[in-house]
Amino acid sequence: MASMASILGRPASPSPLRHNNKSFSYQPSASFRLCRRRFVAGALCARAALIEPDGRRLVDLRVEPSKKDEKRIEAVALPKVKLSRIDLEWVHVLSEGWASPLSGFMRESEFLQTLHFNSLRLDDGSVVNMSVPIVLAIDDSQKQRIGDSKKIALIGSDNNPVAILSNVEIYKHPKEERIARTWGTTVPGLPYVEEAIKNAGNWLIGGDLEVIEPIKYHDGLDQFRLSPAELREEFARRNADAVFAFQLRNPVHNGHALLMTDTRRRLLEMGYKNPILLLHPLGGFTKADDVPLNWRMKQHEKVLEDGVLDPETTVISIFPSPMSYAGPTEVQWHAKARINAGANFYIVGRDPAGMGHPTEERDLYDADHGKLVLSIAPGLERLSILPFKVAAYDKTQGKMAFFDPSRPQDFLFISGTKMRTLARNKQNPPDGFMCPSGWKVLVEYYDSLTPSDHGQVKEAVPA
Repeated sequence: MASMASILGRPASPSPLRHNNKSFSYQPSASFRLCRRRFVAGALCARAALIEPDGRRLVDLRVEPSKKDEKRIEAVALPKVKLSRIDLEWVHVLSEGWASPLSGFMRESEFLQTLHFNSLRLDDGSVVNMSVPIVLAIDDSQKQRIGDSKKIALIGSDNNPVAILSNVEIYKHPKEERIARTWGTTVPGLPYVEEAIKNAGNWLIGGDLEVIEPIKYHDGLDQFRLSPAELREEFARRNADAVFAFQLRNPVHNGHALLMTDTRRRLLEMGYKNPILLLHPLGGFTKADDVPLNWRMKQHEKVLEDGVLDPETTVISIFPSPMSYAGPTEVQWHAKARINAGANFYIVGRDPAGMGHPTEERDLYDADHGKLVLSIAPGLERLSILPFKVAAYDKTQGKMAFFDPSRPQDFLFISGTKMRTLARNKQNPPDGFMCPSGWKVLVEYYDSLTPSDHGQVKEAVPA
């Protein structure tokens, strides 16, 4: 992707992306860069026109530049816990205030409130939504090394200090209960469980987080990972009087675009003068058969380049959270995080954050429960939820349209699995399903895979 220098109008060479250990150059088009205009970082309070963050202020857990050396020296002498890739992604999430008002990995009281109530009660009695546990697991040997220490250093894969966790609290990791309450099942094969919980330690450690260095991925996409504060500044710069967010982890087809463009139309009809779309692809852990982030960003570029979405009214940014595939439980987290980024409207469609059942031929969650839960979830009352009918391919019009149950025979449903199969086999979908240049990127991705990849390309690891 383009470097920060090219975004700000200074010359820059194309940034290399890596695939199958080969680098290739990729420079976004002018229309894509327009969606990531210059921002002024640093303001952590909500602008008057934007929704207040949870807890009334954005948490920023990154150490001030003048104190970084001091914290590095301090970290050397502390007991150490090495972070996994997903742990680092959660450090990223916490450090920038996506999970405001959390000040670090959850202590037991916060963990239990999340599991049982999907919310946190603050000192002033107010309630904010928090549906997904943000926790750090340690094993018996790590617990023993920590002993009575009230501070630990969190280190990356290179053994360099990433953060310091202070005023720590260690408590048991009830894995079965955590899985059952978060996913509603303990069936084998849940992607996040297999990756991050099944073999994790039997203890959780919470505390206040101080992140020494901002988390970077060095994949040519870091300039698109805007923090909530940076997004708020960008929305204010564009004089947005409404911000509507769209969460996605797949390539954008014209059905998605229909949801987004129709949302803007509805907001204009409601009297808003300049509603801005936050196109916010998920950038953390995803399951093996999902399209990797760098390819999704290439595909999103084509959607903007071809005018399917308007760069003037779209801000594209990467949401750093891992994906849990926890359906109605996780979609609350996705919505809550966008409040902290300044969004006061949230688009929700069919089966948000859902997936197929790991062992049975059916969806894991009811397709309508996500949007219903969002409309009644504690702590999300300030966020306006915009549910939509299902979009499908209308054969009579040759384009994606909202499904009309009075003429079901006219509609073709193209699932994510079907879309991937078509692209893998280099077959074209019906005209009007996706912009041709975007479809070409998807075909190129599957064509780039070798048999040994088993359908998966490794993502960049944060550092």
